[in-house]
Amino acid sequence: MTSTAKKPKGLLASGAELVVTVAVAIGLALLVQAFLVKPYRIPSGSMIPTLAIGQRILVNRLDTHPALGDVVVFHPPSGAVGAGVCGNPSQGGGHPQACDKSLPTEAKVTFVKRVVGLPGDHLRIIDGYVYLNGRRETFGYHPHRNASAVGFIPCNASAPADCQFPQTITVPPGEYYMMGDNRGDSLDSRFWGPVPQKWIIGVAFATYWPIGRIGFF
Repeated sequence: MTSTAKKPKGLLASGAELVVTVAVAIGLALLVQAFLVKPYRIPSGSMIPTLAIGQRILVNRLDTHPALGDVVVFHPPSGAVGAGVCGNPSQGGGHPQACDKSLPTEAKVTFVKRVVGLPGDHLRIIDGYVYLNGRRETFGYHPHRNASAVGFIPCNASAPADCQFPQTITVPPGEYYMMGDNRGDSLDSRFWGPVPQKWIIGVAFATYWPIGRIGFF
């Protein structure tokens, strides 16, 4: 009687199969990170209490046209690196006005902020709140609710001049206005202007670390 049992694979064949499997898995992971989902670590306190320093988020790289209130990862204009430089040389004209034009060059760093103004929106900032097309925002900035959060600085408590921009500006076509939720400690579009859509990396949709803050936006 002839045995039909298959012979065990040789060590060489098994090793080659393992290498191919690992290579395919790594390749798929890199493709997902490059084109679909990318993890990011929060480097600063500008989004407290929504996002803490060191918290990890996942970003949908296919979504580069965010909605109002979305938390996004993006490359800011070069004026965002340092103290914040507005691209409008005559900014304000003597009146307190948020920056309405960014420098034309893209910085290599990545920022995480919230979209507070869409292309064509009219906005002004009073006591840290964004008044969008005449109505006060209902997202992002909640000084009374978040006053006890570690690292949260109510806007007027730190630098009143950074919280009062009553002069109305218009967000340029194809650009988005970004601000941190921690308005008293955020270097954002108020100081270096709106962000072109092509510099947006993606919209954050989940946080996966630390374990106690796992969830979706």
